[in-house]
Amino acid sequence: MAERKIQDLFGKPIEVVNVGLASMVEPLKAQDVPVVDVDWRPPKEGIKHLRFTQNGKTIDEANAEAVARIKKARPILVGMGLAKNVIPGYHDHLILHAGPPISWERMCGPTKGAVMGALIYEGMAKDEAEAEKMAASGAVEFAPCHHFHAVGPMAGVVSPHMPVFIIENKAFGNRAYCTQNEGLGKVLRYGGMGPDVYARLKWMEESLYPTLNRALESMPEGIDIKALIAQALHMGDECHNRNRAATSLFLRAIGPALARTNQDNENLAKVIEFIDKNDHFFLNLSMPAGKAALEPAEGIEGCSIVTVMARNGTDFGIRISAMPDTWFTAPAGIVQGLYFPGFTEADANPDIGDSTVTETAGYGGFAMAAAPAIVQFVGGTPQD
Repeated sequence: MAERKIQDLFGKPIEVVNVGLASMVEPLKAQDVPVVDVDWRPPKEGIKHLRFTQNGKTIDEANAEAVARIKKARPILVGMGLAKNVIPGYHDHLILHAGPPISWERMCGPTKGAVMGALIYEGMAKDEAEAEKMAASGAVEFAPCHHFHAVGPMAGVVSPHMPVFIIENKAFGNRAYCTQNEGLGKVLRYGGMGPDVYARLKWMEESLYPTLNRALESMPEGIDIKALIAQALHMGDECHNRNRAATSLFLRAIGPALARTNQDNENLAKVIEFIDKNDHFFLNLSMPAGKAALEPAEGIEGCSIVTVMARNGTDFGIRISAMPDTWFTAPAGIVQGLYFPGFTEADANPDIGDSTVTETAGYGGFAMAAAPAIVQFVGGTPQD
C-alpha cells in the first residue's frame, strides 16, 4: 500500500509560514520547502499605544470597569409577556434568530426550518411550502436576538406570539428576554416542524405561560436568577449544558406561588410535570440572566472585553464593549462531540445558538469543573 501523503489529510498542499525564530526556517529551506518568513518579535514593555486608546483611555482600567459592572449585576425574573408586547421595537412581521445577522439565503437548515415552523405556528403560512416562499420573499424581517436585548438557544427563533421571560438587571435597570424552553426531541429550536411541534408551542402559549405568569405576578420581588445560578453551580450544574439542579431550584422557588394562583389542578399538574421532565428548562433563564448582566458593560471606551458571543449555524460572531454595534464574524465551527450511531461530524450542522452568552458571562464552559457529569460527557477531567 502506498504511503499516504500528509497533504491528503488536509485535501491540499501544506504551506509553511514561520513567525519569529529564523532558526526554524533554515532546515526547511535546506530541504527546498517553500517558506514565508515573517520577521516578528514580541513588543518591548511599556509601548504606550498597546495599553491606551488614541484618546488616552487606559485599556486595563476600561476592562476593569466592564468586569465590575458584570459582577455587580442582579438579574431578577420579574415577569413574562408575548414577544410583540414586551420586547422594545418588536413588530408583527419580525422574526428574531440566534447569532449575528444573516439573510434567508445564507441561513442553515435548522434555522430555516425554525423560521418556517414559526410562520406556520403564527398562522402567517398554512404549510411549509408557503412558509418557505414567504420567508424568501422579503415579507418578513430577520434580525439577531441580540439586537433586541434577547437571546435564543440553538436556532433561537422568536416570533410575535411566543411568550418570553423578562429578566431585569436591578443594578442597572436594563432588561433581557428569552422564550420558554420546549424540551428535547423534535422541537422548533432544532428546526423541527410538524403538528406535534406546533401543538406543544400552542400549549406553552395558552397554558404554560399564563400559569407561570400568574404566579410571577403574585411575587413582587421576582425570582433572583443569579442566586439560583450560584446555588446550582454547587450542585453539579454549569448552567449551559446541565441545568438539572437549577431547574429544580426554579420549580422550588415558584412552587408556592403556582399553588396559590392555581385555577385548574390538572393544568397545574401538567405544568409541573413539563418543567420536571425538562432538565433544560432553566437554560432559558440562565441565558437572559447573562445577557442582562453583560449589556451594562457595553459602550465603554477602550474596553476590549467580549460582551457577545453567538452562532447562527453559518457564522460565529462576537462583539466587544468598545464597539457594541459591530460584529466580528468567522465561519461557525463543527462541534466535536458524541454522535448517535451511524452519524458523524459530516452529518452535523456547524455550531449554532446564543447559549454561549453563558460563557460570555463567566459560567457555562468556564464553570465546567463544577459539573462532573458534563466533564465526563465531553471527556477530560475537572483539572483540565
